Formats: sequence, C-alpha cells, structure tokens
Amino acid sequence: MNRRHLPNRPANSEIRRRGAAIVEFAVTAPVFLVLTLGIVELGYALNASNTLYGTLREGGRLASQDFTPLLEPGENANAKVVADIKAMLTASRIPGTDVDISIVHADGAEAGSPFDLMNKNNYLKLFKITAEVPYESVSLIPGHFLGGEKLRADITFRMGRVQQVE
Repeated sequence: MNRRHLPNRPANSEIRRRGAAIVEFAVTAPVFLVLTLGIVELGYALNASNTLYGTLREGGRLASQDFTPLLEPGENANAKVVADIKAMLTASRIPGTDVDISIVHADGAEAGSPFDLMNKNNYLKLFKITAEVPYESVSLIPGHFLGGEKLRADITFRMGRVQQVE
C-alpha cells in the first residue's frame, strides 16, 4: 500500500515541524513567564510606593494641624499620627505592623532629631515623616525576592496650628 493513500498519517516533515514548534515553545515559555511576572511584580512595587506616599501625605496633613482636641487623655500626638498612618496602610493591604515610621526635624541644626508635635516651640518648623517597609511584605512573589531591600517614602511638612473643624 502506498503512503500517500493513508488518510490520517502525517508525513515525516510535518512531524518534524511539530517537534520544532514544541522545542521553540519550551524555550520561549519560561522567558515569557519570567517577563510577565516581573512586570506584575513591578506594578505591585509601584502601587505600594504610591500608597506609602499617599498615606504619609494624609498623616502629615493631620500632624501639621492642631488636633489636640481629638487626643485621648494621656495620648501622645506623635504616637497617634504613627498609629493612624499604620492603620491607613493596613487598610490599603500593606501590613502596618511591618512599617517603620519616624517623625524628625527636616532642617537646621536639629535635622534628623525627633520632632515633638506637641511642642509649641516647633511652630512653623519643618518636619519629615519617613516610612520604610521590607519589600517582602508587599511582594507578590513569595520568598526572598529582592531580599533585604526596603520601600521607602518620606514627606516634609511645616508645623502649623490650624484648628480642625469637627
């Protein structure tokens, strides 16, 4: 019987082409997958960075105003601002417990030293709020991808004493 007359049997060249396609796919699929995951991971990092900056901006606005009527008896203003920032971050899917937040002087001889939001002598002085979170806390990829790296955001405000409207 002649091979040309067998209806369901592919020719040798067709088999070789299918084999080549499978090998090409096996080579390119991992590269494509790594690129895709990298782009998604970069998107997560950018989103977390934007969330950090937005949250610090809101916390700084609160810190620069006179919110002492909103404090519980014995509550420290710095501790309230830090707790509020951590709560906003947690609500935005960044674990607030993993974030390090500091409030320091932003200029002059005191730059880098702790800034007391309750101190009346700090009126119209600049302060900086900084937040750092380990990258593993916001990463989509489990493990130690970019291990030891931190996402960092800081923002500077001027201390004012504008009364908040309740």
